[in-house]
Amino acid sequence: MLRGKRVCLRARQPADVPILQTELYNDVATRSRADSRAWRPLSPGLAASPYAISEPSDGFAEFSVVTLDSDELAGESVLWGIDRHNRLAHIGMSLRPAFRGRGLASDVVDVLCHYGFDVLGLHRLQIDTLADNAPMIGTARRVGFTLEGTFRESAWVTGVFLDEVALGLLADEWRASR
Repeated sequence: MLRGKRVCLRARQPADVPILQTELYNDVATRSRADSRAWRPLSPGLAASPYAISEPSDGFAEFSVVTLDSDELAGESVLWGIDRHNRLAHIGMSLRPAFRGRGLASDVVDVLCHYGFDVLGLHRLQIDTLADNAPMIGTARRVGFTLEGTFRESAWVTGVFLDEVALGLLADEWRASR
């Protein structure tokens, strides 16, 4: 378990899956903005669920986000595209609707940075998000990420092309901000 100031990141548990599936995946509008793959209906309990518990992988680390004050499941977070040779990975996260806007996201990203930089020994972390995702961009900037570029009309989201942005953070930058 990885502890932050307000959240901990722990291994996903079977009881987490139906909650995450219902509140995060089945919210079609939000999920369509968070995943490059087209949304499709999934029955509860399928292995195809993005929240299904899977075997550990060198390229992907998934966590459930739990609040420290109430021990409630607040959402999910991942390090994906973990590249041990180039020592980089991407960050992803999603909070349940009731936990958004409560200041938890910065702590989640900071804990993921600790895991990536201090535990895995990575050199660079990246966040890719839609250019109009002000909450995620604000969270990334608060943790120390720098806007590195815009990918024009690179995401097809419910009938329109949207811009995406990439934000990056190097291990030395993150440590200097501590």
